[in-house]
Amino acid sequence: MSSLKSATVMITGASSGFGAAAARRFAADGARLILCARRLDRLKALKDELSVPVHVCALDVRDREAVFALVASLPPAFAAVDVLVNNAGLAAGLEPAQAASLDDWELMVDTNIKGLMFCTRAILPGMVQRKQGHIINIGSVAGRYPYPGGNTYGGTKAFVEQFSLNLRNDILGSNVRVTNIAPGMCETEFSLVRFKGDPEKAASVYKGMKPLSSADIADCIHWVAALPAHMNINYLEVMPVNQAFAGFSVHREGV
Repeated sequence: MSSLKSATVMITGASSGFGAAAARRFAADGARLILCARRLDRLKALKDELSVPVHVCALDVRDREAVFALVASLPPAFAAVDVLVNNAGLAAGLEPAQAASLDDWELMVDTNIKGLMFCTRAILPGMVQRKQGHIINIGSVAGRYPYPGGNTYGGTKAFVEQFSLNLRNDILGSNVRVTNIAPGMCETEFSLVRFKGDPEKAASVYKGMKPLSSADIADCIHWVAALPAHMNINYLEVMPVNQAFAGFSVHREGV
């Protein structure tokens, strides 16, 4: 395994969930951290908790100009990003496509697709120039396996998978790595956001089963980043043992 003690790691969506857990996991190795999210107060509290150099930035990844301005203004000690964790993302709503909110669809596309593209495009040229780096994109099993109401969310995560694979071809020879990590059911603020803050609906998603935790996914993120530099994990799918992808839907008239 490679040492990440001298690495600079940038994490989007770092105020909670996978992002905050990944920050703690990389901090345990002594890495320098750039933590980005819309909720600056949470980032500051996380920074106070960690004993490594941390640069916090209020950022909405949907704002292209803000993303590029942030990267251009990074302090010298943080300017050479070694690992970018594109974690900012969300699901909004669970209605069927014919009844879904277009505002929810647009929010998911702008965050999960465009935000990830903006951050990647802002950071990647420096990695290619330095001939080292790692882009870690947080996808979802929803990008491969459909479920009712997962319409646009699943579509955005399918984009993340394909974009990650295509990046590998574009940067071949640069020594820059690209990984798509696709978690299954994980108890974070994900369902709370999807159901517009309804705690009962959010809790019902995980009723009667043990989901993954943020720390579980943070371990996966850290593992792929710490592998020897000549190794690239293209795609890593992780599910709780009580979740599977089997089952076709069949509608039967009059039954």
